[in-house]
Amino acid sequence: MKQKRGEQRSYKELILLVMDSIITFLLLFAFCTASAQQMKSNVSRGSYLTPGINSTWVSRSGLYAFGFYKQGNGYAVGIFLAGIPKRTIVWTANRDGPLATSSATLNFSSDGTLVLQSTPEQTPIIIADSLGSASAVMLDSGNFVLYNSDQEMLWQSFEHPTDSLLPGQRLLAGTELFSSISETDHSTGIFRLKMQHDGNLIQYPVDTPDTAPYSYFTSWTGGTGENVTLNLDTDGHLYLLNTTGSIIKNLTDGGYPTEETIYLMRIDADGIFRLYSYKLKQNGNWSIVWSSSNDLCDPKGLCGLNGFCTPSDNQAQCKCLPGFEMVHQGNWTAGCERNFNAADCKSKNEYNTYTMRELPNTAWEDISYSVLSFPIKEDCERACLEDCNCEAALFNDRKCRKQRLPLRYGRRQLTDSNIAFIKVGKSMPADMPKDNQKDPRLEILIVGAVFLTFGCMMSVVSGIVLYKNHFWYRKLPFNGNVELSDDVALRRFTYLELEKATDGFREEVGRGSFGTVYKGAILNGQKVVAVKRLEKVLAEGEIEFQTEMKVIGRTHHRNLVCLLGYCHEGTHRLLVYEYMSNGSLANVLFTPEKQPCWEERTGIVRDIAKGILYLHEECERQIIHCDIKPQNILMDDYGRAKISDFGLAKLLKPDQTRTFTGIRGTRGYVAPEWHRKLPITVKADVYSYGIVLLEVICRRKSMDMNLPEDRAILELWVYHCFEAGELEHLVAPDDEVDKKQLERMIKLGLWCIQDEPSLRPSMKKVLLMLEGTVDIPTPPSPTSFFSVI
Repeated sequence: MKQKRGEQRSYKELILLVMDSIITFLLLFAFCTASAQQMKSNVSRGSYLTPGINSTWVSRSGLYAFGFYKQGNGYAVGIFLAGIPKRTIVWTANRDGPLATSSATLNFSSDGTLVLQSTPEQTPIIIADSLGSASAVMLDSGNFVLYNSDQEMLWQSFEHPTDSLLPGQRLLAGTELFSSISETDHSTGIFRLKMQHDGNLIQYPVDTPDTAPYSYFTSWTGGTGENVTLNLDTDGHLYLLNTTGSIIKNLTDGGYPTEETIYLMRIDADGIFRLYSYKLKQNGNWSIVWSSSNDLCDPKGLCGLNGFCTPSDNQAQCKCLPGFEMVHQGNWTAGCERNFNAADCKSKNEYNTYTMRELPNTAWEDISYSVLSFPIKEDCERACLEDCNCEAALFNDRKCRKQRLPLRYGRRQLTDSNIAFIKVGKSMPADMPKDNQKDPRLEILIVGAVFLTFGCMMSVVSGIVLYKNHFWYRKLPFNGNVELSDDVALRRFTYLELEKATDGFREEVGRGSFGTVYKGAILNGQKVVAVKRLEKVLAEGEIEFQTEMKVIGRTHHRNLVCLLGYCHEGTHRLLVYEYMSNGSLANVLFTPEKQPCWEERTGIVRDIAKGILYLHEECERQIIHCDIKPQNILMDDYGRAKISDFGLAKLLKPDQTRTFTGIRGTRGYVAPEWHRKLPITVKADVYSYGIVLLEVICRRKSMDMNLPEDRAILELWVYHCFEAGELEHLVAPDDEVDKKQLERMIKLGLWCIQDEPSLRPSMKKVLLMLEGTVDIPTPPSPTSFFSVI
C-alpha cells in the first residue's frame, strides 16, 4: 500500500516537472519571438526593396521608414514619417537624379554598399558608399545607419541632411540645407541655409556667393568659432553650439511638451526655415512653433527673374514687371518673360518704338553697367529710353543705374524710395478712318506707281555704284539689314561704327579658333568693349544667323560674358562683348606671379560650373559649349570667372575645327566620344570642365612636355597620386590648401573625365559636389585616350 502511494506521488511530481518545463519553454519561446520582432528593423546584406509591397524598412516603433515613396510619375528613395496619417519626407537620397521606375531595386549589396538600380540599362546609383558594412537599421530617431560587424557606425543619414533636421541631428560648420522645389517635388529648390565656418548661420538663394548682399537671414553670430553647429533637441530647443559646448545663441528656448510630440526643423520651398511640432495621438496637422522670418517676401528670388514680391495679408504675392508675364503659370520660380514684340529702339517710326513704364517703391539687385547722376527722375527715364542697351533703370538719390535684363530679387517696399523704369514696347495704332469722298483704289494705284518708279530709280543707281566699285556680294535669300527680334535687346552696329570704335581694328587683345578679338570703345568712348570678328560663319543664309543670335542674346548669367551687340552687314559678322580687363584664366593661372590662392581657385571652379549649368539646363535652348578651356574663361575686375564663346559653335560652319579635323574643341580638353564619332551631349562639356578643374587645382597645364614623362599628362599624374595617397605632390609646397577639400576636388575631377559619358556627373551634380552637399564616391581609373590623338 505504501509502495502504491509512493508511485502515485512520483507520478504527480513527474507531471509537475513536465508542466514546469513546458511553461519555461513557452516563456523562452515568447522571449525569443519578442526579441526577433524587436530586431526586425535590422537589415542584413543581400536584402533589397522594390516599389510596391516590399518597399520600406521600418523603425521598431513604426514611426519612421526608409525606402521608396511615390513622387510625380516615379519613385524616390528617402526617409519619411510612416506612423502618421500625413506622410512627411525628412530626407531624400539622390534628390536631383532621375526618378526610379516601378521595376527599380534598392540593394544592400554583399560589399555593404546601398545601390539603387532603376533599370537594367541605367548605371547603378550609389545611395550610401560604406564598404565593410555588415548591417543597416532604421532607428526610431529617424536616422538610417550602416554598421560594421563590431556594431561601429560607418554611415548615417543624419550626416547628410537635405532640407530638414530631426531631434538629435546637427548641421555642421561648412554644410548646408537646401529647400525642395515644392511639397511634392523634393529635388533641390532655390534657397539654402548655411552653417558658415565663421559661426554665422545664414540663408541665401542658390548659386550666389556667401556674401552679405545676397543674404536674407543671419544669426549675427560671426566670429564665435570655426566649428559652430546648429542643433535640435527633443523638446524643440533649436540653438547654436560652439566646440567648447557653450550655447552661443538660442533660436528657440525649448522646453516644449515632449510626450507624444515630435519636432522637425525644415527650410521650406518658400525659403523660410521653420520649427514644426506634431502631436501623435491627435492625428492633426503640423504646427509652426518658430520661423526665421514673418515676412514671406524676405527670401530673395522667391518670384523668379523679372518678378517682384509684394506682402499682402500675411501672404507673398508675386507680380511680373510691366510688359511681362509668367513663363509657367503657377510656377513663380521660373520667373517672367516679355509679352510683347516691339520694333528696334532706333526705329524712326514713333508707333514702333519703346516706351518706359514706372514701377515705384521696388528694390532690386544692382547689376548696373552704367551709373549716371541726374537731378530728376525724368532725365533717368529718358537716358534709358535713348540707350539701346538699357532695358531698365533704377533711380534713387539722384543716381540713375542702367540695367540689362533679367532683374532679380525684386520686392515692393513702401519705405523704399527706389523707382524702377522698365522699357516696354508700343503697339501700332488702329487704322485711321478713310476719307469716304476719295476712291481707295485710285489712292492705291497712285501710291503703287510712285513706289514702282522710285524702286526702279534706286535699282539703276545701285547698279551703277556697284559696277563702278566692283563691290559684288554673294546673293542671300534675305536682305542683310533684317533686324533681330526685339526681345533680344542687343544693339546692332554697322561695320563702320565698329571700325571706328576699334580705331581700324588696331589693338588686338586675343586670337582664337573663332576669330580675332580687338579692344574698342563705344558710347563716345565711355564704355570699353571687346569686338570679336568671326571666321567661317554659317553660310546657309540670314535666318540661321538671326536665330542663333536670338538664342545667345537671351542668355543672362553672372558667369557668362555679356553680349552687348553685333554686326551683320554683307560678309561681316562681328560680336560686341563687355571688356574683361583681367584677361583669360589661362593668363592668370599659368603666369607664376599672378597665380590665385586656394580660396580664389575654388571660387573660380564654382563660377565655371554655374555658367556651364546655366547653358545646359537653364537658358531658353540648351547650349553645348564644345570648347571649355582656360583661354575661353575670362576674369572680371572682381576675380569672377565668366565663360566666353558660348553658343559660337552654333554659328560656325560644320567643318570648323580646332586641332583635329571634324572635332570641335582643343587638344587636351576634347572628350573621348569626339574621336569615336559618337553623338555629342552635354557630358562632353563635363569632360572638358574636369580637365580645367584639375588644371585650376594643380595650377599647371593639362599637357606639359617639359615635365618628366610620368607627369606630362595631368590626369594620369593626378590619378597616380590619388591612388598612392600622395595628393600633396599635386600642389606646390608653399600652396596653403584645405587637404579635405583638395581630396574632394580631385575625386570630382576624376569623375568628370571618365571615358564613359554616362559615368560623368551632370553639371547640377557637379555643383552640389563642389558645395559639399553630396558625397563623392571613390572614382575608378579614367581611361586615357591619347593613343588615338
